[in-house]
Amino acid sequence: MRNDFKFGAVVLALAASGAACRQDMHDQPKYIPLRPSEFFEDGRSARPLPEGTVARGHLNDDTAFYTGKGPDGKPLDTFPFSVTKEVIVRGQDRFNIYCTPCHDHTGYGNGMIVRRGFRHPPSYHTDKIRQLSNGFIFDVITNGFGAMPDLAAQVPARDRWAIVAYVRALQLSQNASINDVPPQARAQLGGGK
Repeated sequence: MRNDFKFGAVVLALAASGAACRQDMHDQPKYIPLRPSEFFEDGRSARPLPEGTVARGHLNDDTAFYTGKGPDGKPLDTFPFSVTKEVIVRGQDRFNIYCTPCHDHTGYGNGMIVRRGFRHPPSYHTDKIRQLSNGFIFDVITNGFGAMPDLAAQVPARDRWAIVAYVRALQLSQNASINDVPPQARAQLGGGK
């Protein structure tokens, strides 16, 4: 009985090792990206997309929402959706993640990266920056500007608009006067009437 067990173990080991020698999956008939092909007339293995093809989930047919520009190609002064408290809170969250390393939490441009020697971005609180349109700020976040990299791959379009709304709130917080506060809320600030 002991010899039968040894014989069975040897047969099983040989069968397992023989099955592992197959190269079917190793030698697949496939093209590696950007390798030449003799099969197609143009010699490319990668085929061009049919005209009108749109990647699923990337139709982006709302020009104002995805570019920050109107039909005339000029940056929008408005937002493509209603700005609510939730939008501003989301903008603050995304701003704190993506923008504060350079622009700091207040928008004056004294972030940690600047303190480490990188180029100083402009303050959001200058007249020049406050006068920029919302669409222009959205475009800068999307495509970058000067030393600022583009953030389109990291930040979805809705979050970029939320960041713009939060930047506007930051600007208002640093440049508001008592006259900007509703009369019924002035008493709470100690500013009287």
